[in-house]
Amino acid sequence: MYVDGFVMAVPRARLDEYVAQADKALSIWLDHGALTAVEAMADDVAEGDVTSFPRAVKLDANEVVFFSWITYRDRAHRDAVHAAVLGDARTKAPVDPPFSMKRMIWGGFAAKVVKGCP
Repeated sequence: MYVDGFVMAVPRARLDEYVAQADKALSIWLDHGALTAVEAMADDVAEGDVTSFPRAVKLDANEVVFFSWITYRDRAHRDAVHAAVLGDARTKAPVDPPFSMKRMIWGGFAAKVVKGCP
């Protein structure tokens, strides 16, 4: 299994807009073969003394952290899905995205232990 992970700060005033955009985007990933796609909003996330999700995205008081992931069979599957998504006309970037792209963290991860997951 391979996982793309994302952490971002979303302004509370634009939460509905972000969730609608994420719903559309994750559907596109699934249309192109991703196995699962999840958008999760922080519910029990403390600011750490040294590092934490809020510190990582330089969270403002009027924002909330989102942790999101998309899963694939392996890296080759991820690369193929990603290429298809980038070629899809529905993935045009919004002019005014409902989150700070400069403070978004993302990366790909090769899973080493997976339990209870497809």
